[in-house]
This record gives sequence, C-alpha cells and structure tokens, in this order.
Amino acid sequence: MDQSLRTAARNGNVSDLYALIQRNGNVLRRLDKVEFIHTPLHIAAEEGCTRFAMEMMNLKPSLARKLNHQGLSPIHLALEKGHTELVLRLMEIDKELVRVKGKNGETPLHFISKVGNHDDLLDKFLEACSDCIQDVTTQNHTALHIAVENRRLDVLQVLIKMLKKKDYCEEVVNRKDEDGNTALHLAASNNQPQMLKLLLNCKADKHATNQAGSTALDVAQQHNYRESITALLGCFIPVVSNFKPKLEKKVVSYVTKASSLIFRDMDNISGDDRNALLVILGLLLTATFQATLSPPGGVWQDGNTLKKPGTSVMDPSAFLLFYIPTYVVFIVTFFLTLALLKPFPHGFRTALQVLLAFLALCFHQSISFIVPTYSAYVILSLLSKVVFILMVLMCIAYQVSKFSISIVGCWILPFSSSGAVIQVLFLFVFLYDEFLKGTIVVVGYGLSFAVYATVDDYFDITYPIVSAGTWLFIHLCRFCIKQSTKFCNILCF
Repeated sequence: MDQSLRTAARNGNVSDLYALIQRNGNVLRRLDKVEFIHTPLHIAAEEGCTRFAMEMMNLKPSLARKLNHQGLSPIHLALEKGHTELVLRLMEIDKELVRVKGKNGETPLHFISKVGNHDDLLDKFLEACSDCIQDVTTQNHTALHIAVENRRLDVLQVLIKMLKKKDYCEEVVNRKDEDGNTALHLAASNNQPQMLKLLLNCKADKHATNQAGSTALDVAQQHNYRESITALLGCFIPVVSNFKPKLEKKVVSYVTKASSLIFRDMDNISGDDRNALLVILGLLLTATFQATLSPPGGVWQDGNTLKKPGTSVMDPSAFLLFYIPTYVVFIVTFFLTLALLKPFPHGFRTALQVLLAFLALCFHQSISFIVPTYSAYVILSLLSKVVFILMVLMCIAYQVSKFSISIVGCWILPFSSSGAVIQVLFLFVFLYDEFLKGTIVVVGYGLSFAVYATVDDYFDITYPIVSAGTWLFIHLCRFCIKQSTKFCNILCF
C-alpha cells in the first residue's frame, strides 16, 4: 500500500486521501485484488479516525470485509481498541458486519462475549442482526460457550433473553463444541450455578453428553461442585429423570413425521408466493366466517314460539350439508395460514396466532348459536376437537404458540365447575413452565364466565373460583415438590 495513503489513514486526513486519488485514480483498485491486506480502513479503525473510515466505506465498502495478515477485519480492530462510536457507524452502514469471521472464526459478537457488554454493544449487535447469535468459531464455540468460559454473566443474560424469542433457541443452547461440550458443560466445569440456571431455563439439555460420555452433572460431580450439582439435579429419581427426555424425543419424532405428511413442502414456498397465499387465505377465512353471520334463509325471530330465536331456519340435514363443508374450508384455511406464518418474527407470529385462535373460537361459537338441533351441534363439536388435535401437531412442527393452543383447548372443554378442573389440568400440561401465561388464560376465561353468570342464571359463578383455585393449588404443589427434591439432593451429596 502507498505510504502516503497509509499516513493519510493514520492521521484521518480526508483531504490527503482525495489528493492521492487526483494524482492516481487507481490508488484504491489494488486493495480489492489482494486477499489479505491491511487496508486504509483497517488503519483508520485502529486509530479511531471515524470520519476517514466513513469516507473509505463510501468509496470502497468492500474493504469492511477484508481481513489483514492477522485475520482481523476493520470492525474487529475498532472493537479491540475500544472505538465504540466507529463500530456503531460501521454497523449502521452494513449490519452484516457483525457476522464477519476473523481469526479462529470469531465474529465481533464473539469478541464482545469474551470481553463483556461494554456500552451495551452486545444489545446493539443483537438488535441489528439477531441471527448472528447462531455463528460459531472454528472450535464450534457459540457466543454462549465463550461467555460461559470467560465467566461473563452479564453477556449470558443478554444472549439468553434474545434466544428465548427465537425458534432456534434449543438448537443454539445445546450446540456442542469440538469436544462435545455444550455451554451447560462449561458452566458446570467453571462452577457457575447462576449460569446453569439461566441455561436450564432456556431449554438446555442436562442429559447431553460430551465426547467423554459425561453429562454436565457428571462434570460437576467430578469436581465436587455442590452448588452446581444442586442446580443440575432436576429429579431425585434417576429413572424418571432419564425417562422424560427419551419420551419427549419419541413424541417429537412421531408428531413431526405426521405434521410433514399434512403440511408437506410448506417451507419451500418463496416469499412472494407466501404473501400471495396469505391474501387468498385471508379472503377464504372472511368468506367462511361471513357464512356463519348470514346463514342461508336467515334465523328464527322472537315471534316464533317453536324455535329458539337466533337459530337457523334451515332443516337440520340441509344445515349440516351446508356447514360441514364450510367448517372444513375454514379449518384447512386456518391451518394453512398458521403454517405460512412460520418464517415471521417470533413475537409478531405469536400475536397473529393468538388472534387467529380467537377467530376460530368466534367461528365455532357463531355456528353453535345458529345450529338448529342438538345432534347437529354434537357433530360440529367433534369437528372442533379435530381443530385442536391439528393445532397440537402444528405446535411442534410449525412453532404454533402454546398460548394460542391453550386458548382453543380451554374453549372446547366443558364450562362447568367440574370442567374447570379438567381445563386447569390441560393448561398445566401445556404451560407447565409458563405460570404467567397460564394465569392469564385462567383469569381471562374466569372473567368471561363471570360476565355470562351475571346475565344468565344457567351459568355457575363458582367456575372462575374453582379454576383459579385449582391452578394455584397445582403450582403450589409443584413448588413444594421441587423444593423438597432440592433438599433431598443436598442431603444426598
């Protein structure tokens, strides 16, 4: 590289840069041809010359991805020297610079995970490019591995918070390095009980083994780290503890196969085709829902004493002939829409799934109100059970939120004091580790039921009391069992 260009970069002199360009218009061309080179952008990043670096990014943006002879990019150098403002300016121009791999395959995110979350750079990196959390080094280390190795609890907390919003959470948390160690193994080896709890709350597999055949618990026991042992012991009975993950894996395997048969090739649809299909499916949902609001022939009015006001005037057989196909169209459209939402951001997708769940409830209720006979109601109720079963399948294969499934599941179960217990048990199975969400569902249904009770003596006001009481009692029992198990484990070790 030209010495004058080097000096201009070191001094951050933009005028000298353009003076060199005026003398030789190809002064920057050679930089692109050399594979590994210490460019003027590297020098400016190292020296913290923000204005010069921005000028180089404007003239030669490709230099931002160049590695020097030490295997470092400009953003790596800026991070090492602590030039935070320059790092942020580079990232504003190209967010993907966060994923540039340097020596040992380390990205800027890996560097931050090693030195700590200074100036909240980690939060800004993840905000700019959340998928960078999946990147691994040449040793197959994720940012989680690096944070745990360097005892950076502040970093791990931010990483875990981001991962909980992602569909690939479990995959990243349980990623193994070249020695087969997960982040959980390293936390156990370093005796970091707080890190262990964070990882376990983020779906870390405590039964995963490394190349030596050791679990994280084995590692902690080898070093006799009592706090780590207590954090890792989830069940006092080893047989039960080993049985649960095996059962989960088998269930997931079978359900995924069943789901793939129903929703085959959904993941291969292009973005444009997906958007077009969502529009069409939206129109189908609207049309089928409108059929429940305006049934053919209308509904009976108050003047008719033989029929309940609001029920369809259609003959029961004609009613079923019309509404069973309508119900089928709605169900198929409903689930195709859920499947097409898979690539959407986690929070946005969950919100849409909850809204769709309420739409399905409204559709089912609308038909229930106008159904002319009880036998027809039973037939349509069976179809609603099919909806729920399909939603359970999609929970695993297409990331349909458990929250939306819980809403539909509770609705199709009987609304009565005895049915409240069944609903709560169902909720406990689905939202075992999500007490707040389960409480929201219980309170929501309890309030809706209380509203019914105020206007109709048929409804039993004890329903919300029984459901809330049962929910709190089950979780209190779970808490007591968990604490007793921990106490027993401490006595044993």
